Amino acid sequence: MKRISEINPLGEGRPNPSEEEREKLRMERLQREKEAGYQKLVELCCLGEYDMAKQLANRNFNWGYEIVDGIVMERMD
Repeated sequence: MKRISEINPLGEGRPNPSEEEREKLRMERLQREKEAGYQKLVELCCLGEYDMAKQLANRNFNWGYEIVDGIVMERMD
């Protein structure tokens, strides 16, 4: 660990990612969120909490899932 006197506040910090890298990281994060959301919806359906699963799917429309007859389905728009 550096001492405070050794740190240059105007020096280079963490490198800024390029726009390509930012987009790639954003897409990876969205995919992870979608997969985690799917798992939550499946768990709720397995527990018989269909209404709660529907509410969660509706609140998180960007996941792209809906609950049909207690089954998690990909939303068809």
